[in-house]
Amino acid sequence: MTFRMLWASFKLIILATLVIGLGYTFAMTGLAEALFPHQANGSLITYHGRTVGSSLVGQQFTSLKFFQGRPSATTPPYNAADSSPSNFGPTNPKLLEEIDSNLHRFLRENPGVKADQVPPAMVESSGSGLDPDIPVEGAILQAPRVARMNHLSIQEVDHLIHQHIHGRFLGIFGHSYVNVLKLNLALEQLKNDK
Repeated sequence: MTFRMLWASFKLIILATLVIGLGYTFAMTGLAEALFPHQANGSLITYHGRTVGSSLVGQQFTSLKFFQGRPSATTPPYNAADSSPSNFGPTNPKLLEEIDSNLHRFLRENPGVKADQVPPAMVESSGSGLDPDIPVEGAILQAPRVARMNHLSIQEVDHLIHQHIHGRFLGIFGHSYVNVLKLNLALEQLKNDK
């Protein structure tokens, strides 16, 4: 009797592994591929036929000609293999030093901007360290620098920003944001079209 129960349990484990572990996984993967192929393949972004990144993972832009993303807590910055926050608590002096350093850098790179205008997301690293988006206000504050460095009018750059605003989720959740990679690619396209 015990052997029959063990054999039945073993067969049930094998069946459950095949149905739930493999069957369900392949079914969901196939469904995702059929219904949402762009998302299922990593939300990759191509520019002139070349894959340049993903809309889900931030990248570091070192040139001041481009819009800058959120600070990254990974080492080196935007290292996808090391996705993590700094884990500094709100009373940790290192967190305050990091924020102060990021704020000074942002103010230095964007003359004329006052400290109280800078959204917290522009000086605090994200939970993943790979955030691809910035608040709309963060992009608007960078517009004068980007316009000047690229020999464009501030109106052209502002228009570009407003074309790339993503609203709140379902109109009520979160905040409006701009994807930095998409915005910088549109900036490159605007310069190439001139």
